[in-house]
Amino acid sequence: MKKSSATTCAVVSLTTMIAAGHAYAGAFALREQSAPGQGTSFAGAAAGGAGLGSMFWNPATITMNPGLQSETVLTIISPYSKITQGAGSSVGYRLGSANSGDIGQDAVLPAGYGSWQVSDRLWIGSTSNTPFGLATKPDLSWAGRAYGSSTKVVSFEVSPTIGYKINDMISVGAGVRIMYMNVRYTTAFPQLGAGANPSNWPVLGIEGDSFGFGFTLGATLTPLVGTEIGLGFRSAVEEGLTGNYTGASALGQVTYARSPSIFPGGPAQAGAAAGALYNHPVKVNVVLPEMVTIGLRQQITPLATLLAGFEWTNWSRVGFPRVQDQVTGTVHGATPYLPLAYKDGWFASIGGEYKINDAWTARAGLAYEKSPIATDTRSTRLPDNDRIWASLGVGYKYNDEISFDVGYSHIFPKSTKIDIVPGNPQYSATLGLLGYGNLVGKVDAQVDVVSLSMKYRWDDPTKTLPVTRAAIVKK
Repeated sequence: MKKSSATTCAVVSLTTMIAAGHAYAGAFALREQSAPGQGTSFAGAAAGGAGLGSMFWNPATITMNPGLQSETVLTIISPYSKITQGAGSSVGYRLGSANSGDIGQDAVLPAGYGSWQVSDRLWIGSTSNTPFGLATKPDLSWAGRAYGSSTKVVSFEVSPTIGYKINDMISVGAGVRIMYMNVRYTTAFPQLGAGANPSNWPVLGIEGDSFGFGFTLGATLTPLVGTEIGLGFRSAVEEGLTGNYTGASALGQVTYARSPSIFPGGPAQAGAAAGALYNHPVKVNVVLPEMVTIGLRQQITPLATLLAGFEWTNWSRVGFPRVQDQVTGTVHGATPYLPLAYKDGWFASIGGEYKINDAWTARAGLAYEKSPIATDTRSTRLPDNDRIWASLGVGYKYNDEISFDVGYSHIFPKSTKIDIVPGNPQYSATLGLLGYGNLVGKVDAQVDVVSLSMKYRWDDPTKTLPVTRAAIVKK
């Protein structure tokens, strides 16, 4: 090989740092980890259909990559989501704007992969990804900010990985997940009185961060010539987010405006009292879900390959994370829990690749995603719903060392309603007393995703240890 073992480790580490150092996310669970996978709606990702990025779903796929390789991925996510209130909303929501404006925030999402074939049986490598994220923020003039002013989740994860080829039919792999997460969760508190401007409402919120740990496991099976089956597992990760609850002093001043006789010292006294009561350090334990992925890669002809995949994510385990007040030792008095209340989600996809010539490969895919969020639990922070994915992609092999991939997906969400009324865990009885309880409306949404990647072979391909991958031989 051209490079020494030390250089190999440096290359893999550099790929990891590039991706992690610029991590930014635009949705709570992020599938956008591979440009080849993006072009096929991630069909067959657990069976190697997403190229080197398949390691994210199934670490055993590292054994499909000969020699010393790295891949850098850059994905642009452009979501659009607007909430328009309708009949059934409380009188308070008639203030300000009739809709939220576009709450979606564009994101640039990097990922990095590295693999090194140590021998004809053993591989080591690393992945770096942003597996979870969210960034939504409505217009300041919208009264719906009472149910969510801004929400931001940023994560990045590094996963050292090892793969072992038992024989030409079976490979196994494992990885250690080391994930950092930062969360900001704020809400605007309504002011009473005619003409109260939502833009001036005080904002309360939680901000915290933590490190969590988990693992990945996987296996691949090649039972027949041209057939590859993959099974991957990503474990749950518990994040013990620690930080602060802020903004309670502003809430106290709003309280003074409603009942000035309680605070003879004026707004300053009210603000200080509320701040002393609620501006405390907090901790929130959030258990992020397991994911199981099954993939199939079936070569139909020497030029055409069929891909299929299925994912299941255990979102129901998230539940209602409690906000622990670190001063009182009990749940926080202003925000006792985060009403996530998700159900399990799943994602099914089918796609294909066609090798136009030795340099160019065309891809396409379709997918259906079952959202973990239902109408009776949907929030204004993440008005998600079931959706259809349509994807196209192309790959270009410049030479034996360098190749490029581009993938594009358009996501079509199902018609979506917001129905925050009594019975929905998002509903607040306190807001109901203030005339802001019910928020009923519809959501207009769509998402465009563009993913780019470059893969580089650091070794001499003519001197690489052989990797057996059963395929139909062109006659």
